[in-house]
Amino acid sequence: MKNTSVASILKKNAMLIVLVLVYVLFLFLTHGDIFSSANFSELINQNTYVFILGTGMLMCMLTGGNIDLSCGAVVCLLGAIGGVFMSAQAMAMGTGVSILLMLLIGIGYGVVLGFLIAYVHIPPWIATLTGFLAFRGLGTEILSVANPDTKSLTNFPDTFKSIFYGRVFPTAEGVFNWPCFLFGLLAAGIVVLTVFMTRKNRLAKGYEADSIQAAAAKSGIGAAAILLLTYKLAYGGGLPTTLLWAAGIVLIYSFITSKTTIGRHFYVVGSNIEAARLSGVNTRRIMFVAYLNMAVLTSIATMANMARFGNAFANAGKNYEMDAISACVVGGVSASGGAGSVLGMVIGATLIGVINLGMSLIKLDQNYQRVVKGAVLLAAVVFDILSKKREK
Repeated sequence: MKNTSVASILKKNAMLIVLVLVYVLFLFLTHGDIFSSANFSELINQNTYVFILGTGMLMCMLTGGNIDLSCGAVVCLLGAIGGVFMSAQAMAMGTGVSILLMLLIGIGYGVVLGFLIAYVHIPPWIATLTGFLAFRGLGTEILSVANPDTKSLTNFPDTFKSIFYGRVFPTAEGVFNWPCFLFGLLAAGIVVLTVFMTRKNRLAKGYEADSIQAAAAKSGIGAAAILLLTYKLAYGGGLPTTLLWAAGIVLIYSFITSKTTIGRHFYVVGSNIEAARLSGVNTRRIMFVAYLNMAVLTSIATMANMARFGNAFANAGKNYEMDAISACVVGGVSASGGAGSVLGMVIGATLIGVINLGMSLIKLDQNYQRVVKGAVLLAAVVFDILSKKREK
């Protein structure tokens, strides 16, 4: 059985405990306002891009602490291009064609970026810094040409907005949405079943596994969190499609990183790239896939961002790369690569989202908000370094 001492449990779940404590703090500071159904929905909608980009950034960081500084600027550029495709002020193409073209452009960028990093051996921060500097200017110029008056594009198709920023079987706010809550019951049941099936399989193979009490606690907490979330969303108008996008991507990549060969290769490359190469791992392909994957997820995040704001504008995606990196670091992803998990990134992204929403609700000055987020990021890095020193 695994070590279930109090010290080990606290260490393993440190950021989750911090998340709960921070939420309780803002619960008092906002006089319970942060617990409202509307703010549960707002927390998800505001941070969908963080979950999506954070997943892509995780895969990059696993390869050796590499990052993508261009993703925020790509959101601006791709949003401008997508705005031209869809807006009634410009081409007004159909939703399906526009989404396909945006994905193809994103994939094209990922192929070029991945090739430069993996095969030309340009350092990732240099290759992506180029995009960081150039793409926002290019996106702004496209918007200026398409609409000189406002330098933005609006009037996107309703189908596009409903796909990326709608609700499933929507109801009026305050009216209980049964499909949303039934979805939560199903998801909670799957979590409980998965935890116990995983434990059973590990014991059958002779691997270390959680005790029955630990498995019950883990599955119970997970199921309770899902039921609370869907209960609140049920009174907030229904299940947001943003949640479906974020949850779908998180689950897919959680499976890839934990259950597939290529997922394990990301960890091996990040731990020791030379040893991975000598072991037969195609390290170039791993680096290429990491940045191609980042570009695809950035394309999806762009669409979610466009649907949420209802327009394409020059400041779209500003500091998104910093939010994605922060979510990973706060969630326990090693700054040197080779360690981290999708679940940890989700906890980090949620913590940052709670801090952002809480500070907005108490009307804290924007400058102080930046100070708080910087302090949280620094604290996470210090905690990671000290933890590694203790292990040694």
